[in-house]
Amino acid sequence: MSMFGGGFQAQQSVNPQNIAMAEQELDMVTDLFNRIVDSCYTKCISTEYQQNDLSQGESVCIDRCVAKFFDVNAKVGEKMQQMGGGQPPQ
Repeated sequence: MSMFGGGFQAQQSVNPQNIAMAEQELDMVTDLFNRIVDSCYTKCISTEYQQNDLSQGESVCIDRCVAKFFDVNAKVGEKMQQMGGGQPPQ
């Protein structure tokens, strides 16, 4: 018996549509992560490395940058849903 879903689960078939959706979601999350890293690194990290660790200013900048990125991403998603669903803007 395998530790990766042996027994009953091994006999169930996997829906290819679910796999495709999961792969698409993983691609979207990976893209989002990469865009956050690129944007916040450029804005917050100095190209002249003087310390092994982030300075307090760099850490605060990154925290704020990521928070703003998620906030804007959520707002854009809401607006797009409203536009796609025909709901009036709030």
